Amino acid sequence: MISCNKTKFRLGELFCGPGGIGVGASLARVVAGDCEYLIDHVRATDYHPDTCATYRRNIFPKSPERVVCSDIRTLDLNRLKEISEIDALAFGFPCNDFSQVGEQKGIEGEYGPLYTYAAKVLHFFKPKWFLAENVGGLSSSNEGKAFVSILNEFKECGYTLYPHLYKFEGYGVPQARHRIIIIGIHKDVKLNFKIPAPTGVRRTVRDALKDIPSDAPNQEITKQSAIVVERLRHIKPGENAFNADIPAHLQLNIKGARISQIYKRLDPDKPAYTVTGSGGGGTHIYHWKEPRALTNREITMLQTFDDLTKVA
Repeated sequence: MISCNKTKFRLGELFCGPGGIGVGASLARVVAGDCEYLIDHVRATDYHPDTCATYRRNIFPKSPERVVCSDIRTLDLNRLKEISEIDALAFGFPCNDFSQVGEQKGIEGEYGPLYTYAAKVLHFFKPKWFLAENVGGLSSSNEGKAFVSILNEFKECGYTLYPHLYKFEGYGVPQARHRIIIIGIHKDVKLNFKIPAPTGVRRTVRDALKDIPSDAPNQEITKQSAIVVERLRHIKPGENAFNADIPAHLQLNIKGARISQIYKRLDPDKPAYTVTGSGGGGTHIYHWKEPRALTNREITMLQTFDDLTKVA
């Protein structure tokens, strides 16, 4: 057997959140010819204290100083450099202004322009490659102009780009999550990227949630008000508050857009609908059988986090 020469990329992360990309990076492994490519995750940053605490606990428990909790608009890049140089960068820049659920202000909103700070990091460190992630609505935001502006700015940093809309349920994820991922390879680096084809593996909600231990962390059963419990009892798996046969006194008095995820119950034999970051106003993810929202543990399983991950 021919042994592989190992190449490790030192990965830095922006907008790290609680660790989704970090977990994926720790598991990443590519073998091409006689070379094996791995990722050594060296640092991360986010502005939210609880998020940073969760990240430290699960990704960098032995070196918590590698997580810098700071607003990216005032982030000291030299401080990051003192922690470690990097060969690669990953960032899921904020999607609030690009999401189709919301005002869709795009790069004219409060969060939309934050991608420019990621571009500054690219200019400063010049990593060999980067991965950027955002919602599918990015491509149509500001009549498509936002996406073009973002791609142009990343190109000007010296990168060849490979943007693609991935439908993750086609890659074995138990959730219909559609996200644009932009891979950038620095023009001075002789690496190629090929967009991976869907695996054909299909995982359902039932598959994802069937083996959660009773003593798993963050598995506390959620509590709903009496009226929500009564409403959910009239909603079948896969239905929501607007297409289910609900008695008049339980119907929602909402004018205008009727968001399909309001009080929507999961279909156990399909991938879940997209997990969102809100949860208010009936937008929690609701169990298909029990009249309740999912637990934090169940939601993390739909997001494919390891079942031992703990929320700080």
